[in-house]
Amino acid sequence: MSSDVTRPNLSDALTEQVLELIREDGLGPGDRLPSTRELSRRFAVTVPTLREALRRLEVTGAILMRHGSGIYVGADLERVVLPNPNVRELRGERLVQLLETRLLIEPQAAELAARRATPDAVTRMRVVLAEAGRHLRGEDAELHAANITFHRAAGLAAGNGVLAEVLDSLLSVHALEQREILRLFDDRARDFEEHTVILEAIERGDSEAARDLMRRHLEDVKSVIEKRLTP
Repeated sequence: MSSDVTRPNLSDALTEQVLELIREDGLGPGDRLPSTRELSRRFAVTVPTLREALRRLEVTGAILMRHGSGIYVGADLERVVLPNPNVRELRGERLVQLLETRLLIEPQAAELAARRATPDAVTRMRVVLAEAGRHLRGEDAELHAANITFHRAAGLAAGNGVLAEVLDSLLSVHALEQREILRLFDDRARDFEEHTVILEAIERGDSEAARDLMRRHLEDVKSVIEKRLTP
């Protein structure tokens, strides 16, 4: 396999910088953070790059993003699992191993989601999927954040807190690999269509279809990545 994959960029350290800001300012659950625009200026990054880090923190409960209100410190601040800031390059084998691991977890999570998802959980997935649709022709960072949030939302919809934490930790720790997988897969429309049919199966309560569609989706991605990593 080729090891020609990208190196980490500035966004990989942003989650830690936001957490440092919270600690340095002595903020606790319910306290308000500066606005997205203010934070992007403070950290000298683009707004889309910052939003990716904020979404990662939001799904772990470290922060809460309230539309029209602002960004607040969440109750689960200390539960956050962060990517390793010392990683300097990726090997192709790690991408395949991550997808293999996700294949062991996410089809079963989708099956449970089809059985247990509440109306609110389904609505959350629809909102995230709609956001991904808006970014199909936009910034990679925005689309990546929406796609990963969709998978996390599916895990949460399964109604098993431990399972959701395992999936969230896996995706958070390997955020860099996930971005590289999106870059190598490079078929935004296909990815979006497969997410759509998975959500439809979950929404109609078809657990078998939800499981099989999630499995095929991840196997499809894995097959493409393996081919593109082969010299």
